[in-house]
Amino acid sequence: MRAVFWLLILAALAVGLALAARYNDGYVLLVLPPWRAEVSLNLFLLLCAVGFFVIYLLARAVSHTLALPRAVADFRRRRRQEKAARALRDAWRLLQEGRYGHALRCAEKAQLDDDAAAGMLALAGWRAAHALRDAGRVAEWAARMRGHDGSGLQAARLMTEAEFALEERRFEDARDALQAFSAREGRHIAALRLSLRAEQGLGNWREVARLVRQLEKHQALTAEQAAPIRSRAVREALRSLREDPPGLMRYWHELDDSDRAEPALALETARALMAAGDCREAQRVIEDALDERWDATLVLAYGECCRAGEPAGDVLGRIAQAEKWLQSMPRDGELLLTLGRLCRQQQLWGKARSYLEAALAIAPSRAAHVELAQLLDQLEESALAIRHYRAAAVL
Repeated sequence: MRAVFWLLILAALAVGLALAARYNDGYVLLVLPPWRAEVSLNLFLLLCAVGFFVIYLLARAVSHTLALPRAVADFRRRRRQEKAARALRDAWRLLQEGRYGHALRCAEKAQLDDDAAAGMLALAGWRAAHALRDAGRVAEWAARMRGHDGSGLQAARLMTEAEFALEERRFEDARDALQAFSAREGRHIAALRLSLRAEQGLGNWREVARLVRQLEKHQALTAEQAAPIRSRAVREALRSLREDPPGLMRYWHELDDSDRAEPALALETARALMAAGDCREAQRVIEDALDERWDATLVLAYGECCRAGEPAGDVLGRIAQAEKWLQSMPRDGELLLTLGRLCRQQQLWGKARSYLEAALAIAPSRAAHVELAQLLDQLEESALAIRHYRAAAVL
């Protein structure tokens, strides 16, 4: 529709010009002594219009001719940039496809003028060489990558160095790279994840527990993912402090309430304290944990918390506490077994025997049979003791 409209306008304009020229009797007199020329006004206007277009076309041709070298240089530059961009794109595509050899060859052939793009290409080549386990090329591309730190790629280089170091189990190098990254970029979720792996490899379990808490706080780990890692980290940290009971207790009190209420951690702490000879603190740890959450392994450990030469009053205190628990859980086999052991340690033979027999009546176990057999041996009831030893062997 628009084309028809313009055609109508041009037709009307042509008709108007034809009518104007028909009734125009004007002329133009050109004098250049001794010559003179007389031309109709219509022809003069036509010649002016034609001349203008001819001069314009000549000027355009001259301008294009003079600009040709620069246009050719711009064209070549654009072609080079397009080729470089295509090489960069292909290198990363091939890298993600797992075609590392092709990606490395593509990176080696590309020629880039832009420093940032050249750095990204170096990163692709570095990753491809590492995937191929080509140590020589890895070193070469790593050196190229370092040369592009000034173009804003230092953080990417440090993260890549840390990742590669972790894959090669060079945990110290990974930690150094991540510390340099943190000093430059601050807190970063991906860096915290890599730091967690590095500290696990180095056995720095206190730092592992701290990192897990940070990752869980920032929702980088779910509670289900964080719990086993944190539990193991705290257990290992507690185990490393076995020779330092004061330090062990300081670390235990630094833990969250939820960690101190976890039976496995309380058990590890109590056994570390027992190994160090501090059974009173071990008793407190187990009692606090059982007040929060009942656990059979902790109950059994409560009966083990005694060493030769320990004051009798401490054992009596444990017996009193265990009997309080028994009032609310009268049919708990582990608790009855623990009471039997404690009474035996305190040489309360009758109570020990009744508790052990009750434990066997509720939940027969090898430990209860052995404990009762040893008690019967002490009471010189050998025939009955042998029966319980045999029952233990069957279980």
